[in-house]
Parts: sequence; structure tokens; C-alpha cells
Amino acid sequence: MARLIRTEKEVEGRYTEQWVVVEGDDVLDQWPAGPGDVVGRPAPRQDGHQRARGQAIYTADLALPGMLHAAVLRSPHARARVKKLDLSGALELPGVLGAIGPADCHVLQEEANFHGAPVAAVAAESLGKAREALARIEVEWEELEPLLDPVEAVRQKSFVDDEPRRYERGDVDAAFADADVVVEAEYRTQTVLHNSMETHQSVCRWEGDTLEVYISTQYIWGVRDSIAGQLELPPDRVRVVCNYMGGGFGSKNSPGDYTYVAIALAGKTGRPVRCALTRREENLASGNRNATIQRLRAGARSDGTLVALEAEYVNAIGWSGFSGPTYGPMEMLYACENVRTLTYGAKLNLPPNAAFRAPGFVEGTFGLECVLDELAARLEFDPLELRRRNHADNDLADGRPFSSKNLLECYKRADPHWARREEVRARSNGPVRRGTGLASQIWYGGGGPPSYAWVRVGSDGHVAVITAMQDIGTGTRTAMAQIAAEELGLPLERVRCELGDSARGPYASISAGSSTTPSMGPAVRAAAADAARQILEIAAQRYHLEERVLSLKDGNVVSADGGSWPLEEVTGLLDDAQILGKGARGPNPAGMRVLTFGIQVADVAVDIETGEVKVDRIAAIHDVGRVINPLGAQSQVEGGIVQGVGHTLSEERLVDPATGRVLTQSLDAYKLPTIADVPELVVELLDIPDEHLTNLGSKGLGEPPIVPTAAAIVNAIRDATGADVRSLPVTREEMLRALAEAREREKLAAAPA
Repeated sequence: MARLIRTEKEVEGRYTEQWVVVEGDDVLDQWPAGPGDVVGRPAPRQDGHQRARGQAIYTADLALPGMLHAAVLRSPHARARVKKLDLSGALELPGVLGAIGPADCHVLQEEANFHGAPVAAVAAESLGKAREALARIEVEWEELEPLLDPVEAVRQKSFVDDEPRRYERGDVDAAFADADVVVEAEYRTQTVLHNSMETHQSVCRWEGDTLEVYISTQYIWGVRDSIAGQLELPPDRVRVVCNYMGGGFGSKNSPGDYTYVAIALAGKTGRPVRCALTRREENLASGNRNATIQRLRAGARSDGTLVALEAEYVNAIGWSGFSGPTYGPMEMLYACENVRTLTYGAKLNLPPNAAFRAPGFVEGTFGLECVLDELAARLEFDPLELRRRNHADNDLADGRPFSSKNLLECYKRADPHWARREEVRARSNGPVRRGTGLASQIWYGGGGPPSYAWVRVGSDGHVAVITAMQDIGTGTRTAMAQIAAEELGLPLERVRCELGDSARGPYASISAGSSTTPSMGPAVRAAAADAARQILEIAAQRYHLEERVLSLKDGNVVSADGGSWPLEEVTGLLDDAQILGKGARGPNPAGMRVLTFGIQVADVAVDIETGEVKVDRIAAIHDVGRVINPLGAQSQVEGGIVQGVGHTLSEERLVDPATGRVLTQSLDAYKLPTIADVPELVVELLDIPDEHLTNLGSKGLGEPPIVPTAAAIVNAIRDATGADVRSLPVTREEMLRALAEAREREKLAAAPA
């Protein structure tokens, strides 16, 4: 049987789409499909007006009939035991309908192990009344000595994992002995907070024997399964809904203590209960990017070839969480045959960490890319050329080839931005020194199965993409609609995306790890192709033609001989029935590593008298496969860079070193970047599909833009001033310290032997 398929053909390194008629292994006919009408073209968000006008209903906006408000009593101590807990005073307050302690809910703790640990909770008619009730709870504490120093935690073998992680390839010691130049340095990164615009929150209610959970989450199905497992319920008796959410950045991958508090209070009171973190709670107990201590060593031959890399990483995790892959860039990015890493996950009496936009790789890239620039200076080698010299053609960590890698093309496109550095330096004036720095990027982003989608075509020719995934603010609705519209030959306005409800769509994967588009997009395309096949089958029967000569274009069914019929004329034959296409996401290519790559070039200005650092410009070139929506993709890159600027220059969670109390609980104490801190941003995406990756060739873009930003900025500071900044954030105090150290180093170098 002959089939009409749309495929890709490589022409001079670029990919063009073609219609191909095949029968078995034989190609019967083919003709160009022309440029994509929807995919690859900028598209404003389909839900942009609802968001801008305040019509989008977030979890924060939900108000169910009879809904109560919860407030949580949290530990004021970094480590303490509850000797006595009396809830009676709270329950006596008019308007308070329920109060719970550790015996009622598994997330409430009898021994608090960090400042902000949940101990008790109440539900009342208003949030003000609930907070008033907290003050009436009697608690007697026994304070205990907290463990707050990650180095001491390593000494005491206080780890979040059973053992430190060790990795080695080659003969590292021998390679260092043979190296012409060896550089050693210690780098430190700080704890930073997510500060999503919408705080963590849930509204929970029981409808008969079914639990409904309305939540701001990045993983609808993961929340459903976690809750069902904890409560020992069949998963289909837990419904999870998230139509809109105001950001997560990795911190909203699980239910969180607030959800279980709301569930317990809803069960106790028989009423819907909202539990929403305040902004102070958000900065206290919702997760963070953990601090790190990195002791690095790099060795090279005089021709710039890396011969050895070694690192000891201490990840200051907090009381729970995970030890991120800080080691990833060192083990995977460059063609170095001798690499050794040792990674400790320090368990401390501090708030737990959570995934935060490329966890581990942001921190590890900072250390690796900065030590490479120090190595380049010792070798008197161009930093960009050093990276080209050590380009890896496959993943030396496990020997697998990359499914696609265009990092050398990224370097090539970075050349004009890098070539500006003499011009940038020449604009130094008085105490203001200017310089340019760069850093490479590697991260995951291939996504994976399982994910499923349906594409429903109504008799009026309009289309709905249906899947129970979440749009975490990245424009997923629009991208999925674009994929379906392209496959069905429809204008984008005739396709909408219905998502956000585990009871009204098929399973979808987590929105984390830059995985949403590469995980969901192939399923949507497959579902749209299934719907298209059904449409063409109907048209072939109606118009007495062979399916192989029919295709969908511009809202019409068209034939190879020039015939054309509006899609609604064909679907109208169904009366009130509908076509339902189904699609699933297949596996990633066997035996290959699917990764993203890129480079950023930063221009900075440093006032050497005050220590003020200003980022003037960042050029970002990234390789993430096929780009579905260039407008949305550019926004992703810009947002990641702005977040990276904050991480580099201003953001830091401060903790009292004696007590472990978090000091930066409000946004006047925790400095997020504002529009005044945003530099000129130049974004370029290669848009080269990964021919090995599913039916779409797209990788994720959520995290790559933040990975190299800190290192590029700090390397630019070094270029401008000669100072080695080795600790984040680069406050004025840190900058002045580095400048003083550089001056002292110059004096010693100039002193007679």
C-alpha cells in the first residue's frame, strides 16, 4: 500500500521537508513541501491575552465554595525537639475549624531539623484568622546543636547519600606529572532561592471518595502518583489540576508539605482547604539551589591540549534533597582522557535543596570554565581557541556518541562577538575597566518516554490537542498547537491545546530537565499524523481518489492533480462525530547521548574604586535542535540569562552562622535582578534538527541559557581587571577583595628575586 509521508532531507548541511510517496521500501514520487507554515515561525502565546488581562485562573485565584485557609507553624530553630504541643488554644478561636500536629500528618515533624520545618497547622474561615490561631498554639522546645558547616559535615560523614560519589578515567596522577602547566583553584557558589512569581500552594477537597488537588506544579502525574502512594489510594481516585502556574524553576516537582497539610485538614474538616506559602515561607522552606565548594585542578600541554582534570565538590544540600551533578561538565564537556572527581553531598540542619534550573551544571560550569580561563592565561592561549582545541566528539564519560552536536558551529558564530573584545577594552575610562569573557554550555534536554497525546478534529474543522501535561509558563500550549497545526496543514488559530487535568487527558511527563518539548512534541506530532491519516482516508473515499495523492495544506485537502476541498467539508461528513488521533512518544536513540550545547560571550564594566560590576551585553548561541517557536525560544534564553545575572551578581540566601536561622526571608533583603540590571541580549539559535531524536528533532531550552552565564561574566571581569573572582555572588566586597589580591600578586611578581 502506498503511503504519503512528510520527511526531512539534508541539503548542504540544512534540512528541508519533502512529501514522499513510498510503497514498501520503494520511493514512488516526491516533491518539496516548502517552508513550514507554522513550526519554526514566531508565534505569540495563545494564552497571552488571558494572562495579561488577569483572566487566566491560577491556583492562587481559585476560590471553591466553603473553602478554608490553612496556616503552618514552622520551627524557629535549626534543630530542636518538640517536647510539648498543645493545639487547644487554636481550636478555641472562633472561625478555626481544624488543627493538626505530627500525629495527623506525616510531613509535620516532632523533631525539627531546619529553620522553617513544619510542626503544626490550622484551618480557618480566613487566612488572617488562621495566622492568629498559630499564635495560640503552645510549643515547648528542646533546642539541639545544629550542624551548619559543609566542611564539618564531610568530616563527620553527614551525607544525604550513603557514600560520596567517585569517578575516574585514565591515569590522572601521571597526566598531571607530565603536564606543562597546572592550575589549581578553589571556587565557591552560594545558596540561591527560586522566588517563583506564584508561591507554592494547593487547594484540596474530597468529592466522595475522590481527592481533588488543585496545585501549582511542574508534574501533574508525579503529584498524583506521590499522593496516591502516600495515602494508599488507587491513582485514579486522585485528580490533579494545574491549568496555569506562575513559575517553578524546578522547585515544584513534588507535592510539598503544603499539599499534604491541605489534604489532612480537608479530611478533618470536610471542607476544601487552601494552603499557600507566604513570600517569607517561600524564601524559607520551598527549596533552593545549594551552595558548593569546588577544589579544582587542570593540567595542559603547551599546545593547549588538556591532559588532566580533577575536582573535589562539596554540595551543601541541607537536611534533605539530592546531591546534584556538579561534576557533569568536567566529566562530559571536553576531550580530556584523564579525569577524576569526588563529590560529597553534605547533610546539614538547613532548609532542603530542590531542583533549580540546571542543578549542578550551573555550579560546575562556573568552576570549570573559570579554571580553563586561568589555564589559558598561563599558557598565553586564546580562551576560545583553547575550547576549540579540546572539543569532544563523543561523551568520554561513557563512550557513547552524541545524537547531534554543533558546538563548533556555536563557536564559529561566537567569533564576531569574541572579536569585539579589543574594542570593548578600548572603551575603558577612568576607574571603569571593561572586558569580555566567554563560557561553554553543556546540559541534557533530550526528554524521553512515556508521554501521550490526543488530537481531536471536530466536524467544523477545528482542532484540540489534548494531554494532561502542564504549561509552567514557557509557552508549551502554543508550541504543541504549532506542531499539530503544521502536521495538519492548518493555520495556528484553528488549533488549541487543552491541558492541565489528570482526569481529562492522557499521561504526560514532568516539565523539568528541559524535557517538555522533546518529550511531549513527538507525541503530539504522532497524534496529529494519525488524525491526518484518518482525514485523508475519509477524503479518498468521498472523492474516489487514492490516499497517496492527497495531502493537507492551508486548511484544505489537496490532491496532486490540483484538486482542493476545505477541511471542514471533509470533516463535515461526520455530522456531530469527530476524529481522534492518538500518539505516543517513543524511546531516544539507543547507544547515544542526547545533550544540548552552546556558548555565551559577556561584556562587563568594573569600577575598580567601588567594586561595582555591570554587565553590558551578553551574546548567547545555543544548539538545541529544531526550534518550534523562535519567539518563545528567545524569551526562554533571555529569562535564563537574567536569572543567571542575578545568580552571579546579587542573589544570596544568608544564614546566621551561629543559629542556622535564615535571614533573607523577604524580597527587600534578597536582591533579585530588576530591569535596570538586564544587559543588552543577543540571542542566536542554530535551529538544526537532531536527525536521530524522535520524529521532531527538538531538544529542550529551559535550562541551557543559565548554565554558562556566571562563568562568562566572571571571565569577562578577569579580562577587564586581571582579578580572579572565585566566589559568587560578585558583590562589591568580593570584587574589591579580588582586586586587592591581584594588586598584591602584581607587586610580588615585580619584586626583585
